[in-house]
Amino acid sequence: MAWDFETDPEYQKLLDWADEFVRDKVEPLDLVWPHQQFTPLAGSRRDAVDPLKAEVRRQGLWATHLGPELGGQGHGQLKLALLNEILGRSQWAPIVFGCQAPDTGNAEIIAHYGTDAQKERYLHPLLEGELFSCYSMTEPHAGADPTLFTTRAVRDGSSWIINGWKFFSSNAASASFLIVMVVTDPDVSAYQGMSMFLVPTDTPGVKIVRNVGLYGERDNEGSHALIHYDNVRVPDDALLGGEGKAFIIAQTRLGGGRIHHAMRTIGLARKALDMMCERALSRHTQGSRLSDKQFVQGYIADSYAQLLQFRLMVLYTAWEIDKYNDYKKVRKDIAAVKVVMPTVLHDIAWRAMQIHGALGVTNEMPFLGMVTGAAVMGLADGPTEVHKTTVARQVLRDYQPTEGTWPTEWIPGKREAARAQLAEYLDAEVGNL
Repeated sequence: MAWDFETDPEYQKLLDWADEFVRDKVEPLDLVWPHQQFTPLAGSRRDAVDPLKAEVRRQGLWATHLGPELGGQGHGQLKLALLNEILGRSQWAPIVFGCQAPDTGNAEIIAHYGTDAQKERYLHPLLEGELFSCYSMTEPHAGADPTLFTTRAVRDGSSWIINGWKFFSSNAASASFLIVMVVTDPDVSAYQGMSMFLVPTDTPGVKIVRNVGLYGERDNEGSHALIHYDNVRVPDDALLGGEGKAFIIAQTRLGGGRIHHAMRTIGLARKALDMMCERALSRHTQGSRLSDKQFVQGYIADSYAQLLQFRLMVLYTAWEIDKYNDYKKVRKDIAAVKVVMPTVLHDIAWRAMQIHGALGVTNEMPFLGMVTGAAVMGLADGPTEVHKTTVARQVLRDYQPTEGTWPTEWIPGKREAARAQLAEYLDAEVGNL
């Protein structure tokens, strides 16, 4: 019976190394260069970060989810999940380990669907960490419904001309290229009439109108761009995966992205729990430590239980992806993980913030950033509500409606059937009276 919750001892040694490395070497980057992890490396930042990347490579932990032919270790999603739990503590850690969003998902679809020339131009530098990418999909009017997209690409000889608007194109300001999802055939279903293009950000007509920030960030210093594609001309070989293949590609891209977010969220939520417990043991009020207060104990117990359930759910889903190598087969559980994720992070961060009192809501502690991050996770890669409907529809496929008036588990009916099944014994029982 193959059932085990233990990590391979050799890989556990690498995880132990990574945990110490992130805490001692990588987390200081978050404090000295906060929110600059997607800014191309130069000067002192390159001097500090390049040796860390080199050490990660020496340990065999660079881009572990990718195959050796792409510069990774081919460890798969389960091992990546165990590593990402550690990396989720730090803004810079995914960059240092070569598995940052959105580049991991973008690299995955170029690896699957890109031509040799596209891989040479975009994938290899992306995997080396020498450039960043942007997935430009959402449109201002369409929200989470890609069937409403209007950004068009029209063929013009051996080129395509792109016109339209995209919103919340994350990291566009620092990206070297964009993966743009557009309508190429408006006369058929959106599921067959949309395509993806690889577009360098310096292509004429690519206009970043503004960069939208999250609450608390200064104007135009955010990372979510509103982009106007104004007669952007790209060659025919910029087409990714073939004309009309955007939805197929998107499922690969978004499935991986969602589970990777969840992996990192485990680490961030655990960091909040760690801080909560430390504060509870350190702070005295009303004659005893906070950890002696039943309300605080409830916070800790609820947080631990939420995190443990969520972690097991994520690990199981990662295991399924490795087993089936097909995101469609795991769609239900990926969606379920996406549904649970923001609530877990929000609840644990909020409790930790409360236990820290007034200090918890200041910019000297990270809790409000975590709470905001939870809100973002509830919207990124599709709103929670959309994923709930996906889960429900997938679950309902395994059930059938009852044919009669009464439910299958209606007790009077089941009792009657049970009596009929056991009639000979009941008759014998009566006969013995």
